[in-house]
Amino acid sequence: MTKPTRNTLTSLFSSAIRAEVLALLLNNSEERFYVREIATLLRKNPSGVKRELDNLEKMGILISKRVANLKYFQAEKKSPLFAELKNLIAKSQGIHGALKALLKTSNVKIAFIYGPYAESEDADTVNLLLIGVNSLPAESISDVEEKFGKKVHISVIDENEFKGRKENGDIELEKLLSGNKIMLMGKL
Repeated sequence: MTKPTRNTLTSLFSSAIRAEVLALLLNNSEERFYVREIATLLRKNPSGVKRELDNLEKMGILISKRVANLKYFQAEKKSPLFAELKNLIAKSQGIHGALKALLKTSNVKIAFIYGPYAESEDADTVNLLLIGVNSLPAESISDVEEKFGKKVHISVIDENEFKGRKENGDIELEKLLSGNKIMLMGKL
């Protein structure tokens, strides 16, 4: 049996934009986003994003609300497909995909998974290093932990502290950076 991948999700939904829009909105189901915001987060053309948002709204998977001159979209949690689609996206993206989706809505500069999980995905614990952000919503992290049955340990380093430690040749940081990593956001 082949393991589902991100390409499986794209193939299933026939549109890369639709798959990414669904992943973003279903993984952040408590939040509302406007079209240009989604296009920026996904690095996609706003007109293509708008077309998929309208299609998903017609299907009852998303809802929208107009505030002033902006139309905000959000996952429709009452949709009979909500739980199934969210589960399908999680299975196709894996835990690193779910974490990456959470990070897209934060102001994190660099994020990566390190340690035993980066060596072998069989590890029970996922070590996540965030650079340039204060924190992530604890509720979102606990959702990811519950869904994948893994504990997520988060280490947070201020961007200036990271640069200083890197420039000064901090031994612990060098060891961490030279080990196996799964990059989620940014570049080292």
